[in-house]
Amino acid sequence: MKTYEIRPIAHIENDFETKFGIPRQAGIADMIESRIVFEREYRNPDTLRGIEDFSHLWLIWQFSENLRSDWSPTVRPPRLGGNKRLGVFATRSPFRPNALGLSCVRLVRIDRDESRGTFLVVAGADLMDGTPVFDIKPYIPYADCHTEALSGFAPDSGETLEVEFAGDTKSFVPPEKLPALTAVLANDPRPRYHHDRERRYALEFAGMEIGFTVDAGKCRVTDITKKPEQP
Repeated sequence: MKTYEIRPIAHIENDFETKFGIPRQAGIADMIESRIVFEREYRNPDTLRGIEDFSHLWLIWQFSENLRSDWSPTVRPPRLGGNKRLGVFATRSPFRPNALGLSCVRLVRIDRDESRGTFLVVAGADLMDGTPVFDIKPYIPYADCHTEALSGFAPDSGETLEVEFAGDTKSFVPPEKLPALTAVLANDPRPRYHHDRERRYALEFAGMEIGFTVDAGKCRVTDITKKPEQP
């Protein structure tokens, strides 16, 4: 069997320091912004010439936190409660032979600074901070959008949680981060099969630990702690 080598062209920078809480699919929380920062070899602005004419982009990336030396032909999708096995290629499980992900994001702007060079700001990414990106392609609506497509076991339920902040917890969140945090919580970051209304969950986001509980369609933020800055 032939083997092929691919190298990251860029990596993601955003507020998701851990996997827990990352939106399950791209576009669910469209107000969450991420930076696509190119590796030095690919920081030539000419590589982005014309990209501003597209509103959305495809990202091909790696589940870098889920790399394994082996793989299984079947997986247990959390949406099905973790009790039913489906073929790995019939799911979006991160535990795949090549651990590749595909996400459609909205292009917000092209930016530049001294440390990053020219980079992209995108919205709606379902990626963790530091995720390697292997390729970027423009999204073309007439070719990429199929309104008649079926969603199999993963239809859009459209259900979200009501989010409330206990006491003065909301005051600990920087105003510019509040809409994104609220969207993440409203989409219920818990595993699909968790229904313990007494359990406290902890979400790391934008340098904070967000404690919350979920009960009767409501997500209640119980406490917020600012994480110590890394030396």
